[in-house]
Amino acid sequence: MDRSLKIYIGILVLLLGVILLTDKGQPKEIDWTPTYSVEDKIPFGLYVFDHEVNHFFKHQKIKRISNQTPYEYLDSQYDENDSIQTYKVRGTFINISEANNIDDQSMEEILYFVSHGNYAFLSMKAFPKLLLDSLKIQLKTDFMPKENVTIWMANKKVSPKKYIFNTGLSDYFSKIDTLNTTVLGYQNSNKNKKQINFIEVPYKNGYLYLHSQPAAFTNYNLLKKDNYQYAENVLSYFSEGDIFWYNKIPKDERISGSPLRYIMSQPPLKSAWLLGLFGIIIFMIFNAKRKQRVVPIIKPLQNLTVDFTKTIGNLYYQEGDHTNIIDKKIIYFLEKIRTDYLIDTTKLDDDFIQKLHYKTGKDEKDIQELVHLINDHRKSYHGSLEEDLIRMNTAIEKILH
Repeated sequence: MDRSLKIYIGILVLLLGVILLTDKGQPKEIDWTPTYSVEDKIPFGLYVFDHEVNHFFKHQKIKRISNQTPYEYLDSQYDENDSIQTYKVRGTFINISEANNIDDQSMEEILYFVSHGNYAFLSMKAFPKLLLDSLKIQLKTDFMPKENVTIWMANKKVSPKKYIFNTGLSDYFSKIDTLNTTVLGYQNSNKNKKQINFIEVPYKNGYLYLHSQPAAFTNYNLLKKDNYQYAENVLSYFSEGDIFWYNKIPKDERISGSPLRYIMSQPPLKSAWLLGLFGIIIFMIFNAKRKQRVVPIIKPLQNLTVDFTKTIGNLYYQEGDHTNIIDKKIIYFLEKIRTDYLIDTTKLDDDFIQKLHYKTGKDEKDIQELVHLINDHRKSYHGSLEEDLIRMNTAIEKILH
């Protein structure tokens, strides 16, 4: 190892140490991405809710749906017996997410599930359009940075207390069917504008519960003061039957699938990786000298066979020897048929036509025309014209291509 390489390595080690010492004292950056994933411990994940869900639904069986769509699960629970025609399970379908993650087919199945005397609770900021249109509901979003949102239950018997959230977004129902809809919760901002954020809508034999503040169930709010009580109040409406919790979050296409994804997500590892990459580049520039002679470029041999064939073809064509060209095309065609399809070409009769038709799948009329041209050419004692060559070539091309 020469002296210059040792100096480069020493500089790189020193820089790496300085970077690690600098990053060590810095606080870890908080990820505020609203993933609503049960695996995430970040503020807007559902890790705490997932571990406390049995507390919210006491004495109720909880079925987590994560590897199936709502349609696939609910449809598998439907009893198609002619005398029954209902679901084998009863209870409440629950989904908590940042935005709509339910496809139209699944939404139709959820509505059908509710129509059989069950319930559905959807807490999200963007509901399926199919659902909003069916219930004649409109949703509106107001962006309010650095403003607190006060949330409370409409029924004072459930809870008269008001809770304060700081989400930056105020999603509420701006239009509802007042004849059929029961308001269960309100919210307002510092502007004191009263808004509806929790409603109950009857649907045939069941009920739909729509909630526009899913942030109430996230890690950040469940661990903040007594805000968990608000989540308990909302979920108290579903104390009967089983709970079917759909907690599958669609894969974020923005997340890279690279093996370096974890390294790039951790600032110290990212700095070390970039430093190492930078060091390798420096090494290549200053130390990777050429240590052998220049390898001469050897041009590949030209394929003279093609040029020779073109030359001979042009010579025949310029000389006007169309008969000779047709003969050679016929020879090539018949040899191709014998080699590729193992068909005897001694007699070009109806039996030959049928065999070639079956093996090539080409139109039988095209094969008959080609055989007719070949037989006429062989019987002719006169020289062929350019038109005969064109017809023969076209007929052969139809069979071989």
